[in-house]
Amino acid sequence: MKIKSTIALILSVLLILSLTACAFSAPEGSVYWLNFKPELDETLQTIAARYQEQTGISVRIETPETGAYRSTLRERMASEDPPTLFVINNQDGVNEWHESALDLTDTDIQKELNTSTYNLSDEDGKLVAIPYCLECYGIAVNPSLIEPLGYSVEDITDFDTLKTLAEVIHNNAFWLGYDAFCSPDLDAEASWRITGHLANVEYYYEERDSGTWQESPASLTGNYLPNFKNIYDLCINNAVSAPEELAAGGHHPTEEFTSGKAAFFLTGSWDYATLSAAIPDVTMIPYYCGVKGEEKAGLNSGSENFWAVNVNASEADQRATLAFMKWLVTDEEASNLLVEQLGSLPYKHASKAENGFLSVQAQYVADGRYIMDWATNHQPNEEVYRADLVTALCAYNADQSDENWEQVKLAFVDGWAKQYAAVNNY
Repeated sequence: MKIKSTIALILSVLLILSLTACAFSAPEGSVYWLNFKPELDETLQTIAARYQEQTGISVRIETPETGAYRSTLRERMASEDPPTLFVINNQDGVNEWHESALDLTDTDIQKELNTSTYNLSDEDGKLVAIPYCLECYGIAVNPSLIEPLGYSVEDITDFDTLKTLAEVIHNNAFWLGYDAFCSPDLDAEASWRITGHLANVEYYYEERDSGTWQESPASLTGNYLPNFKNIYDLCINNAVSAPEELAAGGHHPTEEFTSGKAAFFLTGSWDYATLSAAIPDVTMIPYYCGVKGEEKAGLNSGSENFWAVNVNASEADQRATLAFMKWLVTDEEASNLLVEQLGSLPYKHASKAENGFLSVQAQYVADGRYIMDWATNHQPNEEVYRADLVTALCAYNADQSDENWEQVKLAFVDGWAKQYAAVNNY
């Protein structure tokens, strides 16, 4: 009997050890996110470490340098270790990557969305990518720098009123101790504010004339380039730094604004937390540029940040990635961190944004103003197109002649058709 009891005890111990080993076995799958937003990297590294600590699932974040995302994505997707989670910026990105993307229809993360308005699908209706943040951008204003001059933010209602105020500030900058605009640099770190965001002035109004773009048009008319020139000239000629100094960059416009060196700053909702910490009553106005009826304009609103899951990843990695995505938008701590950086997550159970610029946009919409969508997302062969535009703008900044502006027009309009042909194999 003792032998039987001993054998039974041994078997019981072995069973317990077996169950314990199963309980503590390494979780299946891992996550590798190729992140598009350099300013989000530090937050994502913190979030990844927290998730790995909680679940045991490995989460790796890689963030290419500004302007290098698309080329890096192509390299990584062709490698033996491709990302399981990557970012698509627009419909052109869908056209390039739809075969590599998992259909997100009926996934847990798709069911968490509170709107389907911004989803990106391919021509067959496959849900290729979903937004992970909604943002807005325009011209940030420091009220305390314009009110001593007898102006209020409400007095800026169109391009003419903005131009009058900006020139008053610039012409008296020596006495005031500050200028109108922060430095609109054109180096690799900052040129997106001009070639991506400010350029949307031309694209949006052209799109509005022809109907919402579902994909990149093959060409532009350039009908609203004079309006882009209006606001661009105002920015570069009434700024903290001289126009010819902007090509080299390195002027740190965020610091210029928060330290009170300029009254206006081309930025968006992603900067609200930083700006409001220094300027509690900071607010935002639209990109006024001289278009008829622009007193009814709102901010530029949309996204260029859409999640896609690699369909060629292992099933375990796909499951791990989808679970991580859902955790990001449902876990209170994680979504709080993302909201602080991104402004707004379009998901039912995500933390709610307390972002003043998004609140301004919501009020504009409530007042019946139109939203300027991100038509700039349709730029063809974006990295090359923007680089050519920067080259032309730098030459114009150094010598604001009609001849040099013609080169800007060529880069803007002819460059669009050229890059469209290149990516569509014309």
